[in-house]
Amino acid sequence: MSEEKKPSLEETFAEIETIIEKLESGELDLDESFAFYETGMKKLKHCNEEIDRVEKKMLCLNEQGELEEF
Repeated sequence: MSEEKKPSLEETFAEIETIIEKLESGELDLDESFAFYETGMKKLKHCNEEIDRVEKKMLCLNEQGELEEF
């Protein structure tokens, strides 16, 4: 079983930009607009989760057991 590679943040942001361009074009019908909006929101959620994960990795415990930024 092969593991599916997750797209990078840069790739996901590029996909979101494409979705925004399509939504702003005014050429989509209502159903298409909703579908693109939903896809875009899922991609934004993925980006937020990935950024949160990276931020948590960058926190370190100091000698007193408190978290501080790396």
